[in-house]
Amino acid sequence: MQTIHNLELWLSWMDDLAEQDYVVIDDFIDNNLYKEIKNFLFENIDVFDRAGIGSLNQHTIKKNIRGDKTYWLNKERDTILKDFWNLLEETKSTLNRYCYLSLSGQEFHLAHYPSGGYYKRHLDQFEGRNNRMISMIIYLNDNWETENGGQLEILDKNKKLQLVEPIAKRCVLFKSDKVPHAVLKSFKDRYSLTGWLLYQPTSLGPLLG
Repeated sequence: MQTIHNLELWLSWMDDLAEQDYVVIDDFIDNNLYKEIKNFLFENIDVFDRAGIGSLNQHTIKKNIRGDKTYWLNKERDTILKDFWNLLEETKSTLNRYCYLSLSGQEFHLAHYPSGGYYKRHLDQFEGRNNRMISMIIYLNDNWETENGGQLEILDKNKKLQLVEPIAKRCVLFKSDKVPHAVLKSFKDRYSLTGWLLYQPTSLGPLLG
């Protein structure tokens, strides 16, 4: 499989991830893949579900905590996104080799925050389930301006708040159990491809927030 990013770039990103628990990568995907994902999102947006929190029997809809809608991806069904799945394999392979992880699965969804949507500060781990190792977000927002809101708010290792603008083709990787984060209120439609790289495969994805 042809690699999408060269090793020098990956090593730089992995250094940042190891040092500060998160890394922000601009232009992580090219224009063709961006358009492919964005077109797929709009083709399926009518069947997005209201996102909840928790897993399995603890899964609940709480509009005071989050206000987005999601569409869970399936590698066997959503084959039109093959270039994205290849990028995920490259990402997992690099993390396994250079960060000494044992990633072997993933769960990903497309997310839509309508105007007024937000997600309060949280960690990407569930009580009793800790196989989410690395969180990964790819933003799908054209011509995003600061006044549109919707920033990813990260509480860093020094307890300082870092704001990440959700601009097109930007990727954020962070340690799922280490980085408290929130999505600030958005004042226009906000789109992303969001998911988790897992310590082991799971079939729980569509039931999770």
